[in-house]
Amino acid sequence: MAEVFRIDDEVTDADTFVKLLKLTGRFDSLIEDLVKEKLTSHAAMRRKVTLSEEDIQERADQLRRTRGLHRAADMNRYLDSLGVTLDDFEQLIIDTLYYEKMMDEVCSEAAVDEYFKLNSPKFDAVEISHILVDSEGRAKEISSILGEEPEAFEELVEEYSLADTRDRGGRIGRVLRGALPPEVEGKIFNAAEGEVIGPFTTLGEGFHEIFRIDRKESAALTEETKQEVKRTLREAWFAAKAREHRVEIY
Repeated sequence: MAEVFRIDDEVTDADTFVKLLKLTGRFDSLIEDLVKEKLTSHAAMRRKVTLSEEDIQERADQLRRTRGLHRAADMNRYLDSLGVTLDDFEQLIIDTLYYEKMMDEVCSEAAVDEYFKLNSPKFDAVEISHILVDSEGRAKEISSILGEEPEAFEELVEEYSLADTRDRGGRIGRVLRGALPPEVEGKIFNAAEGEVIGPFTTLGEGFHEIFRIDRKESAALTEETKQEVKRTLREAWFAAKAREHRVEIY
């Protein structure tokens, strides 16, 4: 079994290393990233995506410069220290370039525009603040006060809220549709700016929450929204590609 590292006489081999990754919760995200890269590489080859020798050489040179490997001898020593070959290094570059080219296609401007047009309500947003308490009576009392004195919201947050947002006036910030519990989302998105609604039992029995709608934001294809659309497109594409293959993780 290949050794991964050694501390004095204690050797950690590949099996132990994988177990450590699993136990520390780092295995799943690492495997997910690697599987996505390989799925992309397979898809690129199926699509007969071409890479020029110039593209590969340019990326190799970039990687060498980043690592301070300016001479061939430096590069060879570096690869030897990793236990990999020049072919392994070139395959890494090819997989990386395939990934970039496929993601450029999946997340093209046209694809982003089309998805946004078909799904724009998903990108409506609100900025909200809240007060969280553990007593229904207290929640109703706070709601009654706010009905007459909405400007007292921050003061009541400081005095009563149990949430970790207490130090910033109860501000949760900007949220999109789908990020809130279903039982309150519709009411929040239908409320007017400045309106206080609740209380709701959103965190289970015993906890009661009052919300204030600080700002409403109709869907617009901002840079932030583009990044969210691209993330959605990537995830949908990877899910579809995974269904085309038999992916087994051990």
